[in-house]
Amino acid sequence: MPQPRLYARARTAAAIATLFVPLVLTTATPPATAATQATQAVKPNAAFDTWSDRFAADWVRANPQLATSTQYFSGAEQDALDRQLTPLTPAHRKKMIALAKAGVARLDKFLAGPLSEEQRTSASVMRWSLANTVASEPYEDYQFVFNQFGGTQVGLVNFMTTTHPLRRAADVASYLARLDQVAARMDEALARARAATARGLIPPRFILERAQYQVDLFLKPAADQNVLVTTFAQRTEKLADLAPDARAKAIADATRIVDAKILPAYRRVQAYMAELHPKTNDTAGISRLPNGAAAYQQALKTYTSTNLTAEEIHAIGLREVARIEAEMDRHLRALGYAEGGIEERMKQLDATFQPKTEGDPRPELLQRYAGIVQDALKRSDALFNLKPRAPVDVRREPPLTEPSAAAHYSLPAPDGSRPGIFWVPMRGPTFDVIRMRSLSYHEAVPGHHFQLAIQQERTDLPKFRAQRIFGGGSAHSEGWALYAERLAVEQGWYEGDVPGLLGALGSELFRARRLVVDTGLHTKGWTREQGIAYGIGAQEVERYVAWPGQACAYMIGMLRIIDLREHAQKSLGSKFSLPAFHDVVLRNGSVPLDVLGEVVERWIAAQKQAA
Repeated sequence: MPQPRLYARARTAAAIATLFVPLVLTTATPPATAATQATQAVKPNAAFDTWSDRFAADWVRANPQLATSTQYFSGAEQDALDRQLTPLTPAHRKKMIALAKAGVARLDKFLAGPLSEEQRTSASVMRWSLANTVASEPYEDYQFVFNQFGGTQVGLVNFMTTTHPLRRAADVASYLARLDQVAARMDEALARARAATARGLIPPRFILERAQYQVDLFLKPAADQNVLVTTFAQRTEKLADLAPDARAKAIADATRIVDAKILPAYRRVQAYMAELHPKTNDTAGISRLPNGAAAYQQALKTYTSTNLTAEEIHAIGLREVARIEAEMDRHLRALGYAEGGIEERMKQLDATFQPKTEGDPRPELLQRYAGIVQDALKRSDALFNLKPRAPVDVRREPPLTEPSAAAHYSLPAPDGSRPGIFWVPMRGPTFDVIRMRSLSYHEAVPGHHFQLAIQQERTDLPKFRAQRIFGGGSAHSEGWALYAERLAVEQGWYEGDVPGLLGALGSELFRARRLVVDTGLHTKGWTREQGIAYGIGAQEVERYVAWPGQACAYMIGMLRIIDLREHAQKSLGSKFSLPAFHDVVLRNGSVPLDVLGEVVERWIAAQKQAA
């Protein structure tokens, strides 16, 4: 059987840019001014550095869980924050919005005056993030307090079992102090959910039922077998400065708190969910909710960092779906799969790669994922100058969230106590084997791990940018991860692996279909079943319902990065360096797409001047 040629760039970057640029250049903040373009000659403004550092610190102090995940402070201040959970009260929300508005007003004054190039980027990123926080505030409850992905019922558990550090005996006391606050946070979330219900913001029945399942699962074991106790016991087992009797007492205290406070709080949420269930229906999109159209447009701004409308994004999705399906059809025919639609033929191909061994295939599949990541690290040598120092692990998604989770990446701890982690749900009984490579490139190397760990390790960035306190939303980070998938295809990493190549193309098709389904659900009255029929799995469709707009970030961000790369290649000709371009995108960390465009333009100008 003849081998089909590899990808061959079904559409060049220039052609992609042709359909994309007229839409995407309408961005969320004003274009660069002459003053912006002349920043290379401007000396740093010390007042801006002092103010921005202080403001960022105040912002983190108001969010103790953010302080813990970033380990933003040190010593007694960090220790004190590590004992607190972020309030979920209306008063705290008002406090954060007031702080954000004050920050925007101050930043507008700084941006109107002299700033160095790096400072202007920092100010633009900070302003976009804060202004978006203010603009999004009226619509926060449209994602539903108790959704199955980031809802409080799973968010607090994941934070306590994974993010809260347990490095020394003092962290044990902090854990117990925080554990004692979980019930209060759950009650605050419950009050917020009831207030949203009173405003008519009721989740679809299938979203509520997924969250109900999680609450029921959490409540099933006795307190001493609850995940907040069992993981605590496991994680404290090897602490050198924790005496056995002190550990035993701490585990007993954790069990008592779970039994006396946390389980009753979850039962209150369980009762609320049962009370809400008869009021729900299966209408999916948020356009059905009061002011839902405005809520969705704001969500698109948040996650794409552009002003693209739902109609424009829907059209981009349809075009990209047609392009990728045509490419996949050619490869499938070359492999002998000529009958039926793309989905039907891909399922036939998938079936031939299912694990054939007896017993549980998951351990072996996890090892294969780890091997793919190690191979990608070697292949990346020729394409990247910047690489993260932190290692990356591959781990199976925890049982509480595995039934509804998608693969994802979590940052390494800044102090080195936790690696970057590529989390893989392995629900079974079938497994997506031919997409293992593209998923690893997206979530780990050279995708999220390169991008996010490098940003965190940058000592020459302001701390608030290195730690992503303020950033550019999902379009940059998810756009980069999808770009990493495309890069592997372009660079011939699938040479001799046509099924793997089809898996990669299938992954890109999946992101293009997301544009169509997300906008279809939230603006065109699509049902959950219509989204599934378009080729998106049920759990993914439910994710888009619970997280409006986020699924649009991937393809929009990738197309913009490709557009900027093509522009740099044309501008610099033989002086263009792909590793240097990657350095520019990664070195500046998470920025809105229009700010990324300004950064690339300044880099191009600097390269021309140097030449």
